[in-house]
Amino acid sequence: MVSLRVVTAADWPLWREVRLAALADAPEAFRARLGDWHRGGEEQWRARLTMPGAHNVVALLDGRAAGSARGEPGEDGVSELRSVWVGPWARGRGIGERLVAAVENWARESGASALRLAVVPGNAPAIALYRRLGFVATEEPGEWLPDGVTRERVMVKALRPPSG
Repeated sequence: MVSLRVVTAADWPLWREVRLAALADAPEAFRARLGDWHRGGEEQWRARLTMPGAHNVVALLDGRAAGSARGEPGEDGVSELRSVWVGPWARGRGIGERLVAAVENWARESGASALRLAVVPGNAPAIALYRRLGFVATEEPGEWLPDGVTRERVMVKALRPPSG
């Protein structure tokens, strides 16, 4: 059974567990590096979870941390989708879709008109997921990757206001 949990500063050990697993599993998919966070103490992890306006979600599969996603407020009504990851043992069960939907709903309810993300160009499974969920590539240049040659690929999805 899959459940989603919005995490707060009090949940920093759970967030640390899932984030370190993500960085160890897929270092090429994130700008952050395991070494940047591996030695991070409680204060560093709590600070990440208390960023004003951010929305942090962990997916639990049968009670075990199976994935995560983060939403951050952006500029001009465009929120950011960040740090999406699903553990290899939990892939193919719709967890990525549920995590993205949770951040999308948060962004919509926060008044965002669009949700933006940046993905490593070679991450075909993630790009396919985002396309399937309605994100489209933009011409906007993404941040430089550690190789100094490649840029992230920026994608965006327009959001309709919440109904009701």
